[in-house]
Amino acid sequence: MLHNNYTVLVVEDIPLVRMGAVDLLVCAGFQAPEADSADEAIRILESRPDIQLVFTDAGLPGAMDGVTLSHYIRSRWPAMKLIVASGQANVQESRLPAGARFFAKPYDVDTVMQTMTGMLSETNSGHNRH
Repeated sequence: MLHNNYTVLVVEDIPLVRMGAVDLLVCAGFQAPEADSADEAIRILESRPDIQLVFTDAGLPGAMDGVTLSHYIRSRWPAMKLIVASGQANVQESRLPAGARFFAKPYDVDTVMQTMTGMLSETNSGHNRH
């Protein structure tokens, strides 16, 4: 199933992991811009109103990790769908914004894709972030 109408921002600081996630999304038909930090992700979100879901690593370097980024995004763009993943820590979904999902790495690709598709299908319009 192709998901050409959906855009997922991939936020991951490890280039090989980021490229793998982007490749999976593109092969499934998603648009998949990418960022290597929370700061870059915010800049992209400010300039790309077509993004409906952010798929971020929890362990981002810098002042804002992926969990903090997810809360920032929820406060600024309340309709944004959020998925946080981590290979280092098991993040309790209670630490995430309402509606956000967590996946431990290595995650099952099919499960993540099904979750993304389900979350995105709940969105009536991809342009309701403003």
